[in-house]
Amino acid sequence: MTDLVVENISVLARESVLVDDASFRLGCGEFVALLGPNGAGKTSLIRAGLGLQSASAGLSLLGGKPVDALSPTQRARQIAYLPQTRPLAWPNSVRDVVSLGRFSHGAPLGRLKGLDAEAVDRALQACGLLELAGRRTDTLSGGELARVHCARAFAAEAPLLIADEPIAALDPRQQFRILDLIRTYVDQGGGALVVLHDIQLAARYASRMVWMKDGRIEADGPPSETLTAERMRDIYGVAARVEGLNIHIDGTA
Repeated sequence: MTDLVVENISVLARESVLVDDASFRLGCGEFVALLGPNGAGKTSLIRAGLGLQSASAGLSLLGGKPVDALSPTQRARQIAYLPQTRPLAWPNSVRDVVSLGRFSHGAPLGRLKGLDAEAVDRALQACGLLELAGRRTDTLSGGELARVHCARAFAAEAPLLIADEPIAALDPRQQFRILDLIRTYVDQGGGALVVLHDIQLAARYASRMVWMKDGRIEADGPPSETLTAERMRDIYGVAARVEGLNIHIDGTA
């Protein structure tokens, strides 16, 4: 089984501490929401955990092996990563962009055959993009483009997925659509860690909530245990009422 295990990771930037002694685990069958205010260290933690950013201390294991001992191809076969910024260098077709997800399998882009072509078709279908497969990406709406990036990640057929703010700037319908896609991926055996700012959506979808503040992980557990008015005040500085998994924010604390 492929797990991502991050142990006591710290990340420094000159004299600033971006991540301070943070640990978490991501396994298959889990939908983990990574939460915290802007500047909490969420992206730095993810990048350090994936070996994309240098850590000053700690260890990160992917499938039981140190992340920094894996080649980019080996890592990409085990974990698909959707960064916060997802620029497209040129307006390729939807199918071509989704096909990039097969690059780690050695597939020749533009000439996919067999299992690679089938994986791309499955990802397009799962994300409702078959009818848009021939469209240029610069003609798509924000919601459609978000689904294209999800399909690219799904095409890799990696057991784990990390998505950094995949629903940012999307309208509510598209937010639900993207999170439903990730939920289905998890229900089918994958494991996902998703950075979210909408606490209500995180509580609705996540099996675990990891809360960060000032570079540290303050709590890690199911929504029923970690989502409290006290935590909302401590993490975000807001006064909130929590009724079950429903949150009512009254203002600043």
